[in-house]
Amino acid sequence: MGIIHVVFGIVRFKVPLTEAVSARFVGKFQLPEARRTAFWFLMCGPLLILSGHIAIHAVAVNDLALLRVIGTYSLVSAVVGVAAFPKSPFGALIVLSPLLIMAGYGLF
Repeated sequence: MGIIHVVFGIVRFKVPLTEAVSARFVGKFQLPEARRTAFWFLMCGPLLILSGHIAIHAVAVNDLALLRVIGTYSLVSAVVGVAAFPKSPFGALIVLSPLLIMAGYGLF
């Protein structure tokens, strides 16, 4: 999900990102709003990638408690995300999060 987030963000926000880079990048994401949105959208990507790597590690070392924690945080984030933005991809996280939680309880 994180890689898709980054790729989609680069494609979707190509113009604001290009403008910020052309303007020498540093301090160029406060305004206009499209640049700020692009920045925060793209910053979420690496955090999603990190969460995925941690989940994979938890499975590899059989750390079910860590898997439950990742699933719980993801589920809470997804519920808040869907409430704030009903027509968003947060729904995918609502599907994946319970799977992580169930795997954390050894149900898979």
